[in-house]
Amino acid sequence: MSDRSDLASDAEDMPGVGYGKPPRTTRFVKGQSGNPRGRPRGRHREAPYEAVLGQMVTIREGAVERRVTAAEAFLLQLAKKGLEGDGAAARASLQSIEAARQARPSGAAEPLVVVLVSVGSLMPTLERLGMARKLDRYRPAAKVMLEPWIVEAALARLGDRQLSLAEQWTVANATRTPHRVRWPEWWVVRE
Repeated sequence: MSDRSDLASDAEDMPGVGYGKPPRTTRFVKGQSGNPRGRPRGRHREAPYEAVLGQMVTIREGAVERRVTAAEAFLLQLAKKGLEGDGAAARASLQSIEAARQARPSGAAEPLVVVLVSVGSLMPTLERLGMARKLDRYRPAAKVMLEPWIVEAALARLGDRQLSLAEQWTVANATRTPHRVRWPEWWVVRE
């Protein structure tokens, strides 16, 4: 019992000591860490993208299995969703392709890519990607118009090259809503 009374008398001698107010000698010192051997600051703050996306995974395309990096598998899945009609996935995959192109050194040669498309499959693919739209969906041979965003993306890829007046008319006439396109400064044909 004497221990408890000694503590009570010590607490009475120190002003500002009580519940939520420890004695000054045991309080945290300003500017000094309360956990000096704790986790270092800034450690594990960023997501480990390289570690995750650099892992090798096995993907199956039809009956063929192959090993690719997780980053490549992710991009393949994104492109597949875009081809299935997911407009957001299509735009994201196009943005990642453009980012990869811009990150490549300017002197690097453009790789030649050949895509084989069976007859009649191009239009449904363009419609699913949100790149083009049939004006009359009930007629199989209806006129097709390009969406403004794909026209802008194609014109941005031209770089310093400019289209002739006849080519500009062709592009403008093939665009579904030409007034929504942000035409380049060199563009002459308006709607």
